[in-house]
Amino acid sequence: MPKTYYDEHDNSYKQLFSHPRMIEDLLRGFISQKWVKELDFNTLEKASGSYVSDDLRDREDDIVWKVRWHHLDEWLYIYLLIEFQSSVDRFMAVRLMVYLGMLYQDLIKSNTLSQEGKLPPVLPLVLYNGEDRWYAKKEISELIAPFPFGMKRYAPHLEYLVMDECHDYTNEELKSKLKNLAAILFRLEKSRTKPETQNALVLLKKWLTGAPASLSLAFRTWFRRVKLPRHLPGVELPEFIDLQEVENMLAVTTDNWFEQSKEEGREEGRKEGRKEGRKEGEATLLIRLLENKFGALEAQTQATLLKLDTETLLKYADRLLTAQTIQEVIKR
Repeated sequence: MPKTYYDEHDNSYKQLFSHPRMIEDLLRGFISQKWVKELDFNTLEKASGSYVSDDLRDREDDIVWKVRWHHLDEWLYIYLLIEFQSSVDRFMAVRLMVYLGMLYQDLIKSNTLSQEGKLPPVLPLVLYNGEDRWYAKKEISELIAPFPFGMKRYAPHLEYLVMDECHDYTNEELKSKLKNLAAILFRLEKSRTKPETQNALVLLKKWLTGAPASLSLAFRTWFRRVKLPRHLPGVELPEFIDLQEVENMLAVTTDNWFEQSKEEGREEGRKEGRKEGRKEGEATLLIRLLENKFGALEAQTQATLLKLDTETLLKYADRLLTAQTIQEVIKR
């Protein structure tokens, strides 16, 4: 099966964030909290990112790093989930709860516990660069129907951190983060014109001076597989390309290619967004009608309805008029 754009993007991004410099710049540059200053970034170490759940589904998509605290012989684990879907995952909190559970199981098996015999803290972090602003609930308890009186204390709690590259940071904010490779990557992601890309590329070349060759290779791979194909459709690219060649290529290309690809991408996104928006709106309306007639739906039932196509949703809506139970509506 051929790789999709998101496959290439996903793999290239993971290659970039497999370098400690990128993780350090990401945390230092984009998390303005005191605890970040307490981390000893000299101890950054990539941990295993593959876990196997009871149903034998492999988890190899995510990146797990660990870093020690200053003056403490303890680890903080950074669970980095790089999200490249064309739409927001409404139940991301559930996914992360499952993944973190598997991570903790792995740590228990390997006896990777604190001096008091406790599990280490984990920062669940989602990097997102989709066109729409991230709107999914970040706290899992907000995805669960209200608990009956007296049971609220048993509701699960997990909140994750989202870095929405395209909406959380302005270009000026990104430009203010000097010598930060994560920031320059975000600028390149957001750039839609040749001058924006050229300016960011000049800084990238400068800031990569002295960096490991593998990190420079990761950026070159990202340009080759993601950035240039997006803006220069139809242009044959060499299999191996260095950043100077990228700069030379941009110098001789026309702005029209960038602007054309930008408009084509917008139109494609608008069409897909309208289609997905209509379908989600139809599903949301059906859920509301079902709840008005039968009471609150289980989370799994809601999730199933949100994935249905328009034809099935309309069929269910027709059944709603005469159905006496919810099972009569949603039966296959």
